Amino acid sequence: MNTVLDTIRNRRSVRVYEPRAIPKETKDEIIGAALRAPTAGGLMLYSIVEVTDQKAKDTLAVSCDNQPFIARAPWVLLFVADYQRWYDYFNLCGVGKRCKREHTVLRKPDEGHLFLACCDAVIAAQTAVIAAESLGIGSCYIGDIMEKYEVHQKLFDLPRHVFPICLLCLGYPTKEQRERALAHRFQREFVVFENRYRRLDAGEFEEMFRNFHEGFHLIASEDRAANLGQFYYDNFFNANFTEKMVKSVRKILKGWKG
Repeated sequence: MNTVLDTIRNRRSVRVYEPRAIPKETKDEIIGAALRAPTAGGLMLYSIVEVTDQKAKDTLAVSCDNQPFIARAPWVLLFVADYQRWYDYFNLCGVGKRCKREHTVLRKPDEGHLFLACCDAVIAAQTAVIAAESLGIGSCYIGDIMEKYEVHQKLFDLPRHVFPICLLCLGYPTKEQRERALAHRFQREFVVFENRYRRLDAGEFEEMFRNFHEGFHLIASEDRAANLGQFYYDNFFNANFTEKMVKSVRKILKGWKG
């Protein structure tokens, strides 16, 4: 038996928690694991904000697409892509003055730096998730943290080169949450390719979504979508929350580049 693989295979999103706090020692173990996550060049292009203020959690429960369970989560962690720390250090070390002496342009963080920092932050977050799961603590990612940037920038005092990429809610899952069925995942052959990317044909899409159709039929009578693809388009790709997220990310990008 490989306990690490069992932990990964049996992990599910948890949105209902037992009313008990996570001990400090356990939190330290989880944070310590996150800080050992792989990182580009050893730069650790991320920061972690522990959200302990209940008013802040209440705000997030509304600003992150109205999800009340966020306010009730025993532990909330915000992972941000962070190039501000390095940029401040470069300035402290006189990089700007040296550029002037050498008649070169001081390079500022751009889109490439942002993408790299986002990778670092998400890898650290996932490492925290697996560490928490191994200690009996459930978690749920909140991607909606990318919405309403102005609210979250003010709430967490985020400078220009810090991007709120994901929020984690953590806590001990209730018995019902522990016994919930695992969510469906696509089969390996539709996701893992050898050497080159491969686009799927109609038959492969039909097989890939075979296990999803039953759930769709249960809601089809209440939705104007004629098939599963239309349903996912309406409720995810073209949903109101997606439009809010896109607008917010555009503002973040504009601010990041200055």
